[in-house]
Amino acid sequence: MVGPTTTERGSRDPSPSSQRPTGRPSSGPPDTAPRLRRLLPPRTLVLALLAVALLAGGIWVLYGSDWLRVERVKVSGTEVLTTKQVISAAGVPMGAPLVSVDTDGIESRLRERLPRIDEVEVSRSWPHGVTLTVTERTPVLLLTKGVRFVEVDAGGVRFATVDKAPASVPLLKLSTVQAPSLRRFPVDRLIGEAVGVTSQLPVKVSKNVRSLVVRSYDDMSLELTDGRTVAWGSPEEGESKARALTALLKADPGARHFDVSSPIAPASSGS
Repeated sequence: MVGPTTTERGSRDPSPSSQRPTGRPSSGPPDTAPRLRRLLPPRTLVLALLAVALLAGGIWVLYGSDWLRVERVKVSGTEVLTTKQVISAAGVPMGAPLVSVDTDGIESRLRERLPRIDEVEVSRSWPHGVTLTVTERTPVLLLTKGVRFVEVDAGGVRFATVDKAPASVPLLKLSTVQAPSLRRFPVDRLIGEAVGVTSQLPVKVSKNVRSLVVRSYDDMSLELTDGRTVAWGSPEEGESKARALTALLKADPGARHFDVSSPIAPASSGS
């Protein structure tokens, strides 16, 4: 049998050179360097590296260095409290990075440990300080507790017990043990209402109130420093009662007793 001719073999078995692809390599990863150079020019790359270095340096300065750490605590606004008491209650972490100081935690500790504090602002004083700005509660009434006195602020909060009564703060006398109204108006409510009465008094009267007597919600009265008395009644219509009392004091300055429990029909008596 005659085999295939040379021409036939050439058509069936192409030469290796005819099998090589043209225009792109047959294997190996694509060359990405030109693409990176196009996407990230040298100047941008340098700036990015500088930004990273600055960020890392800033973090180190804030947290790792000794340059910005707590070295002192400043207290302002105290009247009765001492600076030492406030600093001790605040628990500021001395030597800690200033940026890491928990200002909310310091505020919570101060309010919990020192009830006399009404408001407090905790702020960082760069580069080494923490400032505590305190506003103390002011007593507007006093309750007796044995031989001591409990201070009550304008919000009805009993915040401190002291040995000596502060000057010009009226005493609150609660005579409500047998009052039927206690079921509707418990002691805490009555204290709050009594505080409200003091806030509505005429200025000249409030400076001369020695005590506020509360027998029930509807039966409150004032004892003045000169011995005169005022029947106030309930805490309702406080502004009208204050105006009526002011008018009575002018019309009958020698009277010893004033009754404004019904502000539309005020009365005075005694001389």
